[in-house]
Amino acid sequence: MQNIQDAASAFLTNKRVAVTGVSRHPATHGANTVYRRLRERGYQVFAVNPNASEVEGDPSYPDLRSIPGGVDAVVIATRPELGIATMQECVDLGIKQVWMHHGPAATSVSAEATELGRQNGVTVIDGGCPLMFGQTADFGHRIMRLVFGGRVPKQV
Repeated sequence: MQNIQDAASAFLTNKRVAVTGVSRHPATHGANTVYRRLRERGYQVFAVNPNASEVEGDPSYPDLRSIPGGVDAVVIATRPELGIATMQECVDLGIKQVWMHHGPAATSVSAEATELGRQNGVTVIDGGCPLMFGQTADFGHRIMRLVFGGRVPKQV
């Protein structure tokens, strides 16, 4: 196990990142916030939404397998019950870094998906948000990290 700071730093070194759950209607979707921030910070980021061909003005992919050239890491920002299928896809594709988003209200964390990933050598950050750490962080997300500290794992 490693502490959350080290795990977050390792995750954020990946430059090709998929974000699942990015919506065509971004107003209240944490996935869209994560997607935009990663894109703004220079990441090559890919939206995954099986019901959209485009989100945020960019192509959207129905699943991880469809992303040309693959990805190095995945942010799961869908309902928890969808996380197990995404984690299985990560395992099948050899993706070793996965972050399951947990925002102020909604969560994508699934204990079953976490266990599946870890049993297959995936580093799973099961809570919090990548925007709370490193170069992707802003003041608001740093405050959320303090306020919602119980939703951010200490070890992964």
